[in-house]
Amino acid sequence: MPKAGEIKRNSAVNYNGNTYIVRDIERSVPQGRAGGSLYRMRMYDVVTGSKLDETFKDSDMLDMADLVRRHAMYSYADGDEFVFMDEEDYTPYNLNKDAIAEEMLFINEETRGILVILVNDVPVALDMPTTVELEVVETDPSMKGASATSRSKPAKLSTGVTINVPEHIATGDRIRINVEERKFSGRA
Repeated sequence: MPKAGEIKRNSAVNYNGNTYIVRDIERSVPQGRAGGSLYRMRMYDVVTGSKLDETFKDSDMLDMADLVRRHAMYSYADGDEFVFMDEEDYTPYNLNKDAIAEEMLFINEETRGILVILVNDVPVALDMPTTVELEVVETDPSMKGASATSRSKPAKLSTGVTINVPEHIATGDRIRINVEERKFSGRA
């Protein structure tokens, strides 16, 4: 059983008799606690989808739930759900739009390396690759002689998300984005 400080986003934990997916973690170090960190976790029940905000001490032990990660690729949107197809046995996994809204900002039909997280054979979350490649569909014209380390400018990507890119990037370029930091990481 790991300590609260070892839990990562999209981990599955058993807590109070239910299985939850940890969506967000905020770490704080209150003054006068002799170095003890607190972890505020926003968790969602895998069955009902209800939200639970809970705070744990660094030394609190949490029970990890059994989860399976399956390689999948984005297939299509179906009403309030996105459908992902298992790359091995072509099983479709339906995930609610609200549950994976942030991840979908970096997913298109070409995105590879996506893992669907299953708890008790129910798809509950996505585990994204570290970087994804997307095309710049709209940005200011590139400047001749602009270096890679100079100022940045906003660029709209093929999935609709806008991030800052160096001035030498032009419309039509394919770039790599660090998904966790939501930052430009290089040309593709």
